[in-house]
Amino acid sequence: MRKSELNETLPYLYEASVQGVDNDLDFAGRIYRRRHGRRPKRIREDFCGSALLASTWVRRRPANRAWGVDLHRPTLDWSRRHHVERLSRPEADRLELIEGDVRTARIPPVQVTFALNFSFCIFYTRDELREYFAAAREGLEDGGVLILDLYGGTEAVKEKEEPRAVDGFTTPEGVRVPPFTYVWDQDFYDVITHRCRNYIHFRIPGVGTIRRAHHYDWRLWTIPEVRELLAEAGFRSSEAYLHGWTDDGESDEVWRRRTSYENAEAWIAYLAGWR
Repeated sequence: MRKSELNETLPYLYEASVQGVDNDLDFAGRIYRRRHGRRPKRIREDFCGSALLASTWVRRRPANRAWGVDLHRPTLDWSRRHHVERLSRPEADRLELIEGDVRTARIPPVQVTFALNFSFCIFYTRDELREYFAAAREGLEDGGVLILDLYGGTEAVKEKEEPRAVDGFTTPEGVRVPPFTYVWDQDFYDVITHRCRNYIHFRIPGVGTIRRAHHYDWRLWTIPEVRELLAEAGFRSSEAYLHGWTDDGESDEVWRRRTSYENAEAWIAYLAGWR
């Protein structure tokens, strides 16, 4: 991997480090099918970025359709070059990327909307988040579900850097990315506002360290706050799903519906809001 290839490769580094779209899609399909007895076909990916989830969805089955919404044109353009152009013609015809605000973008009603990677935390006030949830609800069919994720735990509010080794891979363009280190940097947390500032850094052998490849200025919401705002926005009900633990103290990646959950150093939850 050469430095000259870095700009086009950065989104792949992000996808390899933090995304697990097959798990996300499997989870949503499981809870939707359990409630309705059938698979969902139409999804929307809000704050879609490179639209990996939406692209993966249309590959899964010929009946699947997806829409991706994001404000950032350069990232959408990257997705069109690197994901959409690698779809077959029928698959690409079933995927639409929209540059716009997730609160005002208008697309046909879907059965599942995703707002993942803690993206909705860009809304800092209850009014802003309620407005987004109300818009998301309007974009769902009756019986549809909004899927969110959220993190927390005693370590979530500490200023720290957490490195993690990531396996190397080869991009569809043939660029060989060696095994590298992804660093999650919790730079600042405000106990009064719950605002936090986080960064992602990458350390790539032969290329160097890419500091602040991604920057986040979020409000770290809590599960009860989110569920209360979903109800205020008109959702009929909401559910919290959290993972269990292995003997080594790691997530077992099995998401179960919970009504109570003991705090831990770090946890991740799926939240489902049903229209």
